[in-house]
Amino acid sequence: MTDKMLTELADFGSGCFWGTEAEFRKVPGVLDVKVGYEGGKLENPTYRAVCTDTTGHAEVVRVTFDPSKVSYGQLLTVFFETHDPTTLNSQGPDFGTQYRSVIFYHSGKQKELAEAEKGRRDADGDYVGPIVTAVEPAKTFYPAEEYHQRYFEKQGVNYSCHLGNGKKPGRGGK
Repeated sequence: MTDKMLTELADFGSGCFWGTEAEFRKVPGVLDVKVGYEGGKLENPTYRAVCTDTTGHAEVVRVTFDPSKVSYGQLLTVFFETHDPTTLNSQGPDFGTQYRSVIFYHSGKQKELAEAEKGRRDADGDYVGPIVTAVEPAKTFYPAEEYHQRYFEKQGVNYSCHLGNGKKPGRGGK
């Protein structure tokens, strides 16, 4: 009898999905990261359609992880520390609802943990303003076109489109 590894999914939107994908790929226990679109009204959206800011989709990453090696809470930490959750519908140079800060949860436990982490961070006084991250049930995830998958890796660059994490100077701001 073979042991089957248990995996879970986590979906995060934190602006440009290329930089978000690169950050999550570094996390031990993360088995795969796919970039795509979630939360909109158009079936099978394309990058070009999502960029019109009319489909309602966010650029997201779908993280497949081994919960025996990395917890959902640890993934939430990566999510919050690698983008600015205080900016509405924008990250760095990117503007529009497709760049919104959003957590799409896959279970009641994920919802509970996401809301608790958001609330804790919002109350701790470390951020320049209120956290605007939405916490919503997971919807249909549409993988982005192949040329977007592992984009930075394919380009041979070590870059991030995320310019800060919304924290005040002296409180972990970058």
